[in-house]
Amino acid sequence: MNIAILGVGLIGGSVAIQLKDTQFCDLVYGIDRNEDNLNKALKIGFIDKKATLTEALAACKVIILTAPVDAIYSMLPDLLDQVTDQVVIDMGSTKQNILKLIEDHPNRGRYIAAHPMAGTEYSGPEAALKDLFKGKMMVYVAATQTDEDAFDLADSITERLEMRTSFMGAHEHDMHTAYVSHISHLTSFALALTVLEKEKSQGRIFELAGSGFESTVRLAKSSPDMWTPIFKQNRENVLEVLEEHIKQLTNLHTALADENYEELHRLIKKSNKIKRILK
Repeated sequence: MNIAILGVGLIGGSVAIQLKDTQFCDLVYGIDRNEDNLNKALKIGFIDKKATLTEALAACKVIILTAPVDAIYSMLPDLLDQVTDQVVIDMGSTKQNILKLIEDHPNRGRYIAAHPMAGTEYSGPEAALKDLFKGKMMVYVAATQTDEDAFDLADSITERLEMRTSFMGAHEHDMHTAYVSHISHLTSFALALTVLEKEKSQGRIFELAGSGFESTVRLAKSSPDMWTPIFKQNRENVLEVLEEHIKQLTNLHTALADENYEELHRLIKKSNKIKRILK
């Protein structure tokens, strides 16, 4: 069986590495609008052939979509138009708008909405990692609308990636990812912008950066080509979460400005309850 990876960056490359290592497939076809990325993927060795989407559909049983979510949104209806018995696995980070777009498509059953909750701050083919997904969560969204044989094939890939599984509706998924992933990136981008602005007037500030700063701002290295479309597709949920985040920052600001250290202590202590969830 051959598979195709549409988007040969961190996620697509890491999927390909694992599936090749576990001998899940015969050949991996790579599809990407960036020719340099395809050449790098070939050189690294996690794809065997460069292909157009038409060529991949003719040769492959599985098409895995790991491109930016706006690209998936734009091309998915046309892709499903061309599908016969192939399985299309969408591994993008947002689902609600995409699922609404194709809800009445006659080939909807050949599509699986899946989101691997894994990644790093790096992008491109060179960022691909073996075992990136091991022990992480694969979220299936609206899985009951997928044909049983298509889901079984997708789930066998999840098993090869050594992932745990969870099932959610589209709204639930997009809201939860806004809280646990998207706001983390926005916060990191904002912190980086704050410190970069300060660096202009008070140079050498980064000489003092320790592990705490580095871990907090790490996500600011993430690709704008990937994250701008995610924020666009999940705009309403991200705005809701961002408003709550701003509210909490305002509470901390007010307590400190008013020299209300008892309130500041209370807020910090309240935040410590996250230890009950994250151990």
